[in-house]
Amino acid sequence: MSYASASLLQAAVYQTLATDPAVSAMVGSAIYDQVPAGTLPSTYITLGPETATQVSDRTGRSTRHDFSISVNTDASGFLSIKDVAGVVTDALQDATLVLPNGAVSVLEFQRARARRIGNGALRQIDLRFRARVDLD
Repeated sequence: MSYASASLLQAAVYQTLATDPAVSAMVGSAIYDQVPAGTLPSTYITLGPETATQVSDRTGRSTRHDFSISVNTDASGFLSIKDVAGVVTDALQDATLVLPNGAVSVLEFQRARARRIGNGALRQIDLRFRARVDLD
């Protein structure tokens, strides 16, 4: 197993979201690996936790990545944030992620969890995806 594909996959996911017109229309450039200090936009996306598992076999080296992307907002209600989450899942489901080393042979949406954060003023939807990266 190699964890080398993790940073490649994250960069490709970020690039896909950052260049998707529908995602950009909803959050602009507010897509973060680490939430910056200071005032945040009302709605933004964060790249989140990941678990990597070796799935190599005799045909080659592969790693399965289960990763989260969170959509966050201070807007009231869940309707608008669900629209953003839908656009994120659509952008990734239809994407062909390009890696400099290896290929993403599977990328699928697994599940979502919508919840209130803290005192209920913030809302968050955690989207869980699964990717298989086959290394060269």
